[in-house]
Amino acid sequence: MSKMDWETRIVIDPDVLAGKPIIKGTRISVEFIMELLGRGATVTDILQEYDHLTAEDIQACLSYASDLLKAERIYVNPT
Repeated sequence: MSKMDWETRIVIDPDVLAGKPIIKGTRISVEFIMELLGRGATVTDILQEYDHLTAEDIQACLSYASDLLKAERIYVNPT
């Protein structure tokens, strides 16, 4: 499976949702899509509720979140 190029679909605009990453051309945040998926919504559910989105938009959100987590650094504080 090839990696989704999220950069063409996910944007950050300081004037929209306080600069949270959103799906381009919408006011729907990556965070919101991830929350829906985390609560058990399927891609089909989301596409039915938000018919202006595409499956590629949802995949871009997942790819963005994956890249963000890969870049995260965790520092263990030994006690």
